[in-house]
Amino acid sequence: MSLILHAMQRSANCYKVRLLLAHLGLPFVLKDVDFLRGDTRTPTFLAMNPLGRVPVVQLDDATVLVESDAILTYLGEGTHFVPQDKVERAIMMQWLFFEQNAHHPSIGEARFWMSLVPGGRELKRDLIDDWMERAERALSRMETQLAATPYIAGHRLTLADLALYANTHLAHEADIDLALFPAVRDWVARIAALPGHVGMDWRPAPLEQTRAP
Repeated sequence: MSLILHAMQRSANCYKVRLLLAHLGLPFVLKDVDFLRGDTRTPTFLAMNPLGRVPVVQLDDATVLVESDAILTYLGEGTHFVPQDKVERAIMMQWLFFEQNAHHPSIGEARFWMSLVPGGRELKRDLIDDWMERAERALSRMETQLAATPYIAGHRLTLADLALYANTHLAHEADIDLALFPAVRDWVARIAALPGHVGMDWRPAPLEQTRAP
């Protein structure tokens, strides 16, 4: 399998897809898309994703996949990142839904406007208190779980860990101090120490460089 990933380098939703691809050792072509430059509003991009959001994945057969956690689920099928047990799988999915419904709309939105958008902190100053309150609730929920289990969905690493790690490890860019959440902080360090882990700045080598001579 080879694929094309359309992504913004500093986007956490895009990073988690690159992170999983790196862990799995899957080759892919990275196409840079800059949301702030208007790249996601061009006719070509909107033909792939009418919502104008990244990441977008194109498969060999021209199938287009959007929504970051749907992409993770597609890539993770049949790997150790997705439990085979139905209950364990459902618990993983619960945390993926939590990531998109509670975690990203607080920490992710705050980080985007406060650190990535020029002047965004001032533009969204009326929302900052609400973001902080919701971020505290989301991190408190994670803290309770991670005080009991080493990974967010239990005792084994799953897609949910990669999904939640993406924004959590950058919480400081949203003025959130993880020192208040020691189990979360330890989990962040544990994920970063995994074999195959790559940071947000990582980019794949061009595919022609990955082929044997």
